[in-house]
Order: sequence, then structure tokens, then C-alpha cells
Amino acid sequence: PKYLRYGWASARLDDLAGWPGARLTAVLAALAGPDPRGAVRAWRADADRHPSPNAGPVEASFAGALGVRLGGTLSYGGRVERRPVLNASAGRAVRVTDVERAVRLSRRVGLLALGVCVAGRLLTRGRTS
Repeated sequence: PKYLRYGWASARLDDLAGWPGARLTAVLAALAGPDPRGAVRAWRADADRHPSPNAGPVEASFAGALGVRLGGTLSYGGRVERRPVLNASAGRAVRVTDVERAVRLSRRVGLLALGVCVAGRLLTRGRTS
């Protein structure tokens, strides 16, 4: 109880700093994934249900893009958490083959994010001193 509120400010600052990157990642997952409409639908429907304000859009967008359900009962370091299922209405259970699909999508998103950053830098190159 004594340390319950310790670190809340840094946690909120972390959420704020990660906000733009998380939204960019979610958009790029929708653009690069096999089901862009599914990604946007899952993002809009489920992102706010995730406990993290930045992981929610990304995980929901990936779930929709890949056509799978993510979340539910999870175990982290021996601690069990029950989270909402993302893309529950249109997704199917994850299969082993989906891991490779998710890795490919993640790589495409990473390359696109790099492209966005390079383009942004090139566009602003002459404007900063």
C-alpha cells in the first residue's frame, strides 16, 4: 500500500510517449496485413478493451489483419490474467502456422515504419538547424 502510487507519473509519461508509435504501428499493420478491413474493424471495436492504451490498438489491429483471436486467459511469470478477447467476433483460434504469418507481418510493419521515419526526416531535412 505504501508504494501503490509510486511510479504513476512515469507510467503515464511512458503511455504518452508511446502513443504516436503505437497508432502508426496499428495503421501500418492494417495496410500491410492480409485483411486491412478486418484490422481496422478489430482496432475500432476492441483496442479500448485492452488494459494498455498502446498495446490495445496494435494487438487488435494485428488480430484483425491476421483473422485470429488474441487475448483471453494468459499467464505471465506464473500469474494468471484474464483479458478481453480481441477480434472475438471475426477471428479464429490461433494455430502454429499463424506464428510465421505474424512474424512476416511484423517485419513488413517494421520496414514500413522505417520508411515513414526516413521519409519524415527527408521532408524536414532543410527545415531544422
